[in-house]
Amino acid sequence: MKNKIEKIKDLVKAKNAVILAHYYTRPEVQQVADFVGDSLALSVEAARTNADAIVFAGVYFMAETAKILSPEKTVLIPDPEAGCSLANSCPATQFAAFRAEHPDAVVVSYVNTTAEIKALTDVCCTSSNALEVIRSIPEDKEIIFAPDRNLGSWLQKQTGRENMILWEGACHVHEEFSLEGILELRKQHPEAPILAHPECKQPILMVADFVGSTAAIIARAGVNPATEFIVVTEPGILHEMKRLYPQKTFYPAPGIDSTCGCNDCQYMKMVTLEKIASALETGQSEVVVPEQTRKKAEKSIRGMLEIKS
Repeated sequence: MKNKIEKIKDLVKAKNAVILAHYYTRPEVQQVADFVGDSLALSVEAARTNADAIVFAGVYFMAETAKILSPEKTVLIPDPEAGCSLANSCPATQFAAFRAEHPDAVVVSYVNTTAEIKALTDVCCTSSNALEVIRSIPEDKEIIFAPDRNLGSWLQKQTGRENMILWEGACHVHEEFSLEGILELRKQHPEAPILAHPECKQPILMVADFVGSTAAIIARAGVNPATEFIVVTEPGILHEMKRLYPQKTFYPAPGIDSTCGCNDCQYMKMVTLEKIASALETGQSEVVVPEQTRKKAEKSIRGMLEIKS
């Protein structure tokens, strides 16, 4: 492990590269990253980095976002097969037809989408700023929200916006948490608050003590005086939570079919140290976004970044 990390550090320096990693990646991947964050923070970091190359330790749509914001930079993804079940649930051809049925609606898309979907979008959002994005749109305007139906439903309840049309997509991780397993954990740890991501199904959000983005969940654990927490999102986040709050204990929520007591994202875990080193060494797995698509997608992302919380 030490030799792999040193090799990656040497390659990063030689290539004038930066490694961006999502909270859901493996602990050792987060350890070699120059910056670890949620989708919004990584989008901002990708836009402002001065590095010649960006290695995006995450899933494909995240690397696409970096390329959209920094077209002059080389963007590498360690494993081009690291997709996203949520992004895959919203095919561009079908979504274009869906949008055409509601020509006057403002299209708000979660960043967990392909470049093609972002190009069909008026403004993107992340779970960190989704409320601000929705509230920035005049109340008399109809909104199409894609692709996550659970996040969209939560936003409707938080904002009271009844004129939201939801695309029926979902994340396989957040769809498959076990309510019964979470309630059993609560019985075992009655003083542990339940911290849940808004991509979870409504019954789980109803039993949660706090609902928020990955960054908000991490921050909540810091300000809450509790010493134990039940965390209902991809368990890769626990690495950062344990690093920040070593005196506290965190329990990953189980999945419906879980045998390991957790509910991993199969795609995020495809990113390894070996693949990061290979991407840096060979320059292969470069992300390319057609310029016409990139320009349209960039507009929707920049619109998101301009909205202040």
